[in-house]
Amino acid sequence: MSSAEEPESLYAAREPIFPKRVSGKFRTMKWWIMAVTLGIYYITPWIRWDRGPNLPDQAVLVDLANRRFYFFIIEIWPHEFYFVAGLLIMAGLGLFLFTSAMGRVWCGYACPQTVWTDLFILVERWIEGDRNNRLRIHRAPWSLKKFRLRMTKWITWMLIALATGGAWVFYFTDAPTLLRDLVTLNAHPIAYTTMAILTATTFAFGGIAREQMCIYACPWPRIQAAMMDEDTLTVGYRDWRGEPRGKHRKAEGADQLGDCIDCNACVNVCPMGIDIRNGQQLECITCALCIDACDDIMAKIGKPRGLVDYMALSDENLERAGETGRKPWQHILRPRTMLYTALWSAVGIGLTAALFLRSDIEMTVAPVRNPTFVTLSGGEIRNTYEVRLLNKYGEARRFDLSIASEVPLGLRLEGEDSTSVTVPADSTYLQRVYVVGEAGGAAAEGDRTALRLWVEDPTSQERAYKDTIFNGKASR
Repeated sequence: MSSAEEPESLYAAREPIFPKRVSGKFRTMKWWIMAVTLGIYYITPWIRWDRGPNLPDQAVLVDLANRRFYFFIIEIWPHEFYFVAGLLIMAGLGLFLFTSAMGRVWCGYACPQTVWTDLFILVERWIEGDRNNRLRIHRAPWSLKKFRLRMTKWITWMLIALATGGAWVFYFTDAPTLLRDLVTLNAHPIAYTTMAILTATTFAFGGIAREQMCIYACPWPRIQAAMMDEDTLTVGYRDWRGEPRGKHRKAEGADQLGDCIDCNACVNVCPMGIDIRNGQQLECITCALCIDACDDIMAKIGKPRGLVDYMALSDENLERAGETGRKPWQHILRPRTMLYTALWSAVGIGLTAALFLRSDIEMTVAPVRNPTFVTLSGGEIRNTYEVRLLNKYGEARRFDLSIASEVPLGLRLEGEDSTSVTVPADSTYLQRVYVVGEAGGAAAEGDRTALRLWVEDPTSQERAYKDTIFNGKASR
């Protein structure tokens, strides 16, 4: 190669993928999943749930200002973040379970990237037509018609993306109030900024990038191999039945051809633009649209369905020999998936038990260390404690405080004439508590005396306690 010659470029520009419309059981299932998941996402912030006069009435609310999470009858406090951690663990185990059983079914059916990409492609098909029309428009030079179609499509995409970003911010504050503030331009700048970012990313990821997000941005295609084995059901091509492929069925030697007529129907409907006949590929999201397309062709030419199908590698040798592979449930119910199911269930049962066994009143006790104790004029020794009371009820409650110890100790509450205190509804209350040891008594003259602080709700009879230490003169 001479020095004047340009080096060959290793970069190939992306060719947009225009999947063809297909009908079948998997496509129908994807439509239903898309409708249900989008419906849940857009509608949930508007569902009302009466919790009483002092609490928000939004069914699902992430209240960052008050550090609270509401989900219908469930209320999660900041110190109960382990519930959120448990749900994340369950989500991870669930992903492992479904991937080991049926490959990337999450990616193909319920992943937000897949759902919104499906919606954007549906809009594109409505406006520009099916695959051939969209290819023609893409390759044609710019004209008034092309500009009109593109602008109509992009504006529709932008409205969907705006609704997506808007729905997200409604989960973090009262939805009707925020909507009014957004329309009247009185909302906080953070709300507008968040909506703008989510609108732009939804438009770019679902409308422009599409399959590139799954191939290059998402780490799961590179992790999934560790979750799959030869018994995992995944979309594949029965090459022992389809090969050698050929279109000319009436030509000489046609009786030697396999069932595949090389129509490329499976390729044309694939949102990732791959050929499933080339075997398992990182790009495949197992959406199964190629199964619908191939089954339709097989029905038209009078061949058995299932040339492209969900299958397991462990059945390949049996099918090549003309025998029938194992049933799908035999692949799904195996030690690996049962282990994931057991772990997932154990975490779920543990979280449910912790949720319904937790008390509606809680307390924390922090001894005041500066000074450790105070000697009163009568010779008594007084220790001070910061007691934080938590009232999870939707109404104000009066709590009774008491102490238990092996030696006599007195109890007094700062600012209160009794040992009772009223805690506002669904909130925490900080109360300073004084514990006094009598002059010359064992607690006052001793070192450290163990004591237990109790709090009781007289209405519900619920109790909670914390153990702490009373410091006497000898503790200096």
